[in-house]
Amino acid sequence: MSKRHPNPRLAKIHRNYTVEEIATLYGIHRQTVRRCIKGGLPTIDDRRPALVLGRHLVIFLKNRRQKNKQKCKPGEIYCVRCRKPKSPAGGMADYQPQTATLGNLIGICPDCDTLIYRRINVTRLDEVRGNLSITTLEPVEHMWLVA
Repeated sequence: MSKRHPNPRLAKIHRNYTVEEIATLYGIHRQTVRRCIKGGLPTIDDRRPALVLGRHLVIFLKNRRQKNKQKCKPGEIYCVRCRKPKSPAGGMADYQPQTATLGNLIGICPDCDTLIYRRINVTRLDEVRGNLSITTLEPVEHMWLVA
């Protein structure tokens, strides 16, 4: 399980959790849970042990996950290295079909010069295009190596 992005669906909404139970459930340290409580995770009351309603825990984790998401506008591809949506260098990108309906939009990040990819449906290609000049490549043939 990823400690950086805890899965909100692991918590039961009709259950109360202690700090230790939350830490065990998500594989994180108890102090991390206490920091979340200080950062806005609501508890039932100010008494000890601190109890958190399952539905509040789910809402808190979903909101924390949503605030970090960034939508790509038309003509942008998300660069994992820069952690921002970018318009590819030169305003050019390649569309490489993977299946009959899905493919990858491939470009080069103008800042870090790494390849950036965006998975799109071929029917949405015109929506995503923006001001990009898109070249369609040949479909990829998957070769299976047999030892």
